[in-house]
Amino acid sequence: MVKFGTSGWRGIISDDFTFANVRKVAHTVSAYVKENQEYGFNSPDYGAFLGGGAKSPVPTIIVGYDTRFLSEEFAHEVAGVLALDGVKTLVSAGDIPTPAIGWAVIRRKAVGGVMITASHNPGNYSGFKWMPYWGGAATPKVTDDIERRVELLGQQAIKMMPLDRSLRESWIENVDFRKEYFEQLSRLLDVKSLKKSKMRVGVDAMHGSARNYLRPYLESLGFETVGLNEDRDVMYGGRSPEPTESSLEGLSRAMAKNRLQMGLACDGDGDRFGVLDAGGTWISANEALWFVLEHLVANRGLNVKVARSVITSHFVDAVAKSHGLETRETPVGFKFIGELLRSGQYLLGGEESGGLSIQGHVPEKDGVLACLLLLELAAVERQSLAKIRDRLFKKVGEFHNVRLNHRMERNIQVMELEERLRVRPPLELGGGSVWRIDHSDGFKFILRDGSWLGLRSSGTEPVVRVYAEAGSAKKLDALLADGKKLLQGKL
Repeated sequence: MVKFGTSGWRGIISDDFTFANVRKVAHTVSAYVKENQEYGFNSPDYGAFLGGGAKSPVPTIIVGYDTRFLSEEFAHEVAGVLALDGVKTLVSAGDIPTPAIGWAVIRRKAVGGVMITASHNPGNYSGFKWMPYWGGAATPKVTDDIERRVELLGQQAIKMMPLDRSLRESWIENVDFRKEYFEQLSRLLDVKSLKKSKMRVGVDAMHGSARNYLRPYLESLGFETVGLNEDRDVMYGGRSPEPTESSLEGLSRAMAKNRLQMGLACDGDGDRFGVLDAGGTWISANEALWFVLEHLVANRGLNVKVARSVITSHFVDAVAKSHGLETRETPVGFKFIGELLRSGQYLLGGEESGGLSIQGHVPEKDGVLACLLLLELAAVERQSLAKIRDRLFKKVGEFHNVRLNHRMERNIQVMELEERLRVRPPLELGGGSVWRIDHSDGFKFILRDGSWLGLRSSGTEPVVRVYAEAGSAKKLDALLADGKKLLQGKL
């Protein structure tokens, strides 16, 4: 069954993620862009995007892929189907980060992009991400239509044009998108300050598709770097390619051994990030978001609204308020933040799971850019991120937060928990009364002092994610203790 989640369709390779199913999704995408009057290449909306009401005689789609098993082969299956359907494709000449595909869609004014990736999922997964012409994740309206079209195909076998013919007839063209993506990064960054910093940096590619992008870009600016896990390992060293505090222990050791001042990492497709401060100290994505916000406003003089997901730290709101900025809250999923970034009214958008982008760039998570912005902040301020955090704590107050994953034995237990929370929600948590309950995405119990506890099921596996934030470490521990009782049915 093909079902799109918050960031595309994902499945286990050879189970539900098969060549036959990938061809079906590719065929529905080509039908969608030709027929749909709101997003298709024949629409006035897309014509205005091209400029002067122009229309593209032949739609073009950008196709990229990560370092997973059979990713390149899946990408060429997609291109072959699109070719037979009369859609030209520009296929990445090598594995590539998702945000680089998003930027290629925008820069080349394509009708959209396909990225073969399962992002930070384990190596036995793959995925199909559709990005319409705005270069970000498709909205639910778009993916619902694609799902419906796939279902209508039933058991129909979808044909494709042979690769040699499609190349010979120029339906498929292999393109290296790295140069244009690097040029975009240089437009978004303070390159002069970065070049002057002389910082020594460690880069963990986690065997993913940022391996030919993050460290090479840094070296093009003159940085001395130490690279880790840059070979293609389709099983990512036996664990998920997700930059977390525990998964970056090797990077932390490399920093100590080589006396590096910062460590940077990206997930399997380069859209999420992980950062280690001086001394190998972990910087969470929650912290990264308000670090970047403070930097863009205080050091760059930028001044517009901010968007964050519902379970992202409220520290972002406090920093924004200190500069007189408005914060907008969205459901979980960067596609909702991306819609706001597309409006041009938002300076920054981010979520606690490691997604971040800024105005003037793709309305999609960009882990490479996030790493570089945090490095830029340290270069401009000439001090560690920890010292900058201490300064912000004094300015707007302390915020302590954490995210934990609690695995249930079966999905039915998750459903039972959700029903219990709906029918009998807690009235007191962490020694304080619950002031408000936000049901927009899971359960977020907000206390009168501003601290909160969030519970949200993963949707793809029997896992409940627990989020908590408070003004002190003691209050945070009390919230987590009650959160565990809720999971166990003891509260």
